[in-house]
Amino acid sequence: MTSSHLTILTGASRGMGHAMAEQLIAAGHDLLCISRKTDDALSGQASRRGVACEQWPHDLARPESAAAKLETWLSRRDGAGLESITLINNAGLLPRIAPLGDIPARDLSDALRVDLEAPMLLTGAFLRATASWKAQRRILNISSGLGRRAMASQAAYCAAKAGMDHFSRCVALEEADRANGARICSLAPGVIDTDMQVHLRSADSGHFPDVGTFIGLKDKGVLASPEQAAASVLAFLARPDFGASPVADIRD
Repeated sequence: MTSSHLTILTGASRGMGHAMAEQLIAAGHDLLCISRKTDDALSGQASRRGVACEQWPHDLARPESAAAKLETWLSRRDGAGLESITLINNAGLLPRIAPLGDIPARDLSDALRVDLEAPMLLTGAFLRATASWKAQRRILNISSGLGRRAMASQAAYCAAKAGMDHFSRCVALEEADRANGARICSLAPGVIDTDMQVHLRSADSGHFPDVGTFIGLKDKGVLASPEQAAASVLAFLARPDFGASPVADIRD
């Protein structure tokens, strides 16, 4: 069986990304996953469902080659039979939680490349390769409330997510007047019980004044499971008004 929906998903090897991959397969989408590592279980699920699940192991701290490969891969495909083609920029990297001056330059560079440069390069490749396609084109950028709220010892992550929000606004303006212009949204998915939250809760309070906030979120039981968050995000993506606002929050 060939699906009429194709989704490209980064960061599919764990957390909400992995849950989204499972749920997209269950919904009958063909998948291309770009992650640090592959997952045989996802391939098995796709095979049983009768859909494709191609997986590229790639470190998105080096995004140029991934973007070039994606553009070539899409350019060689025939999009005529597709109802939708979607790019989900989900992969994220949280560098050492510390004031900016205490973080090694390479760590900062890697975080900015994964969290901002990679989504921009992949989005550009996606837009170029699918410009003439008739399928509905959608781009979902997984942002964060920290892109809209400054926090000490989070300069790189906050800046990258703020940049993701703003480049999404720019792309929305660019695509608005184009024939079959892509719909785009940078979506904050809420607080999710992932490894990133564990990292934030275990930070040194001397370096991270807001550590208590994240401990409190866990203690109060307000963190969504990766599966719950994935379902909410994919439901948002499926809304007929997706892209009406280029920046959104799942909690609104």
